[in-house]
Amino acid sequence: MTIHVPDELAATQAKYNGAAGRAFIAALPSLAEAYLARWDLRLTGPSMHGVASLVLPVRRSDDTAAVLKLHLLDEESEGEPAGLRVWDGDGSVRLLEHDPDTGTMLLERAGPATAAPTHLSTHPDPREAVTILADLLARLTAHPAPPGLRTLSDIATRMLADTPSAAARLPAPDARLLADCAAAVREVLPEPGDRLLHWDLHYDNILAAEREPWLAIDPKPLAGDPGFDLLPALTDLWDPDPAETLWRFDLLTDRLALDRARARAWTLARVLQNALWDMEDGEATLNPDQVSIARTLLSRTL
Repeated sequence: MTIHVPDELAATQAKYNGAAGRAFIAALPSLAEAYLARWDLRLTGPSMHGVASLVLPVRRSDDTAAVLKLHLLDEESEGEPAGLRVWDGDGSVRLLEHDPDTGTMLLERAGPATAAPTHLSTHPDPREAVTILADLLARLTAHPAPPGLRTLSDIATRMLADTPSAAARLPAPDARLLADCAAAVREVLPEPGDRLLHWDLHYDNILAAEREPWLAIDPKPLAGDPGFDLLPALTDLWDPDPAETLWRFDLLTDRLALDRARARAWTLARVLQNALWDMEDGEATLNPDQVSIARTLLSRTL
């Protein structure tokens, strides 16, 4: 069975990482072969991929199913092994092997070895999906962050420094909303939190599993306040009804036992972060779904 590198993965690596991404793609087949041999793995199916990684279904020498994950080692991915070690399967897939030089990981396979992964985004009941995500997130963020992770304090400080120049390039209503988000962040920044955050827990990063009903994958671990992890549950499986936004927000804060005022502020921090990222990518206005969520939260008395 040959190792296929999907065109979509090659395109995203070239777009976001330039020459380094193209070199990574060119080396992937030989790199994968090296780790199949090093960890005595047998390839069992076609390549899978995310935005930044190649994922290969494999079996170990004892015939247990696993996945081999290869990605370009960068600031976003370097904390993943540390986070997975802390969780040790508590709501997430387990880390089985890791090479710190390349970032390559062997991970527990969540679902059956003979079937394609089932993502929570396919759940027929959006409210039940939000509840599943909330319960997983409560377990993940119950753990203190290990030393050495990136911190929400540093990230939020940089965001606030970038906000004035970004706001100056936006239409007036969007600029005012960005300023409101920044003001909320300034209020909570003195207490940024110390929990282990997933930072990317959207519905496609939760898979149906055999060891548990659902497990989280693909974290971008961060040390901070759990409120910063709530926004994907509000934006994914988007419902434009403000009442639904508030229902989801209340459910999340209840399940995670969060102070709602602080959770709102850190959720607005995530809106601010996404807005800054979008503008770096050339967007001239804010994402309308996230504008709606932010305005709904800001208009509510807590």
